[in-house]
Amino acid sequence: MRAFGDMGQRFLLGLIGVGLFLGLWQVIGELKLAGLTWPPLTTVLAFLFDPAKRALMVRATLATFSSVALGYIGGALGGIAVAMLGHVVIGLRPGIDRLVALIHAIPLIALGPLFMVTIERNSTAAAISGLGVFYLIYVATTSGFSASSPGHNDLFRVFGSSPLTRFWRLDLPAAMPSVVSGLKLAIPVAFIGGIVGEWFGASRGLGLLMVSAMQNFQIPLLWSAVLVTTVTSLALFGLMSIVERLVKARFQ
Repeated sequence: MRAFGDMGQRFLLGLIGVGLFLGLWQVIGELKLAGLTWPPLTTVLAFLFDPAKRALMVRATLATFSSVALGYIGGALGGIAVAMLGHVVIGLRPGIDRLVALIHAIPLIALGPLFMVTIERNSTAAAISGLGVFYLIYVATTSGFSASSPGHNDLFRVFGSSPLTRFWRLDLPAAMPSVVSGLKLAIPVAFIGGIVGEWFGASRGLGLLMVSAMQNFQIPLLWSAVLVTTVTSLALFGLMSIVERLVKARFQ
């Protein structure tokens, strides 16, 4: 009960913080404290819910969310699978670590032009999103596999458990809190990768709308695309935070 009370208190404080931020946004826009490039929140919402703009926003949102979802799922599964391989086959771990570090050292935005000429252009956003998620999940999963205590490992060996049994019954459950934390942190990474990836030849998407709005000084359109992306990312991050608490309560 106390845990739920603390969660409710944090949720209430979060709502107050969001309310203050939205109120400050409205005031800055109404008083034009940041110039014409900072519209009031009411102007952005009016543009966002304008029936004439609905089809445009829906198409762009669905395109971006599809790329983000594909990149997130593919990157997460790939990161977990490669981390599992390195944990089970110990000899491969150093090489895998170096390869993953090398891939991560390459700025993702620099890979955009390469993806444009090597894969289908509408897949660039998912590819860049997936690479960012892959690294984060790989690091979280490999760290989680080392979370099992030496005492538990010794107990499994005393009872003659095979390495595969120790992995499924001990290492994997011990890694679950770390894996879920990585999945939570990977949500904004997936959105960043998806938006940036759309700048390299995508035919539609919120990232493309942002670029077009900046070039044509369509400020309400720009802020509407940013607002949709931000709200969705924050909502999914919050939901995954709840899942993270449940998993930690179960496996820690």
